[in-house]
Parts: sequence; C-alpha cells; structure tokens
Amino acid sequence: VQLQASGGGLVQAGESLRLSCASSGSTSYRYRFGWFRQVAGKEREVVAAISWSGLSRFYADSVQGRFTISRDNSEDTVHLQMHSLKPEDTAVYYCAADPTIHPNTVKTSASYIHWGQGTQVTVSS
Repeated sequence: VQLQASGGGLVQAGESLRLSCASSGSTSYRYRFGWFRQVAGKEREVVAAISWSGLSRFYADSVQGRFTISRDNSEDTVHLQMHSLKPEDTAVYYCAADPTIHPNTVKTSASYIHWGQGTQVTVSS
C-alpha cells in the first residue's frame, strides 16, 4: 500500500490543522494506522494510532485532548485533527500502516510496514 500524507502547513499557536493520509494500492480497511512526528535530531515519536476497526485509539500524553485520529474506510483515508496547536507540535508528521486486523493499536514505529512521505507542521508562537 502507498501512503500520501497531506494537510501540513504554517499556523499560529492555538490554531488547528487537519492532516490526511490517503492510502492506495491495497484495501486499507484491514490495516491499523499511526501518526508519528519527528523533529530534526530527535527520535520519531508516536502521536496517535487507530486500530483497523477504529474502535481502539491511542494518543500520546502530549496531544491527548487536542488531537483526534479517525479513519474513513470508504475513502481509504486516515485523518489527524489537531486543535490548540503549540509551538512544540512543530515537526514533520508521518502516517504509517500495519497490515493487521489485530484489535489493538500499536505505538512502536518498528511495527509499521508502510510509511508516507511526511508533511511539515510548523506552529509559530
């Protein structure tokens, strides 16, 4: 499956952005997805994850209550709605897919097989 992330941009603190991850090349409803972010010189960290059914979701403590991950299987798309953005949210955001119907989410980047190209999110103070 190929993943295409989009929706990044430059916003001011407190504003919102919606990232999208469009998948193609395979039926994505049997995949679980994750959003990760990375700042230059630092390790990639998980932001949010969603199971193949959408019933299980995970959020990093730093984004809990501000970000929402969702999926639209009819359009093979996963979204990350980000509200109340902070300068520390600035990073390149990546979506990733793991081909499994396991009911739980997965938080480790090594568990994901497919990765998108990343989209830059910059939050100014």
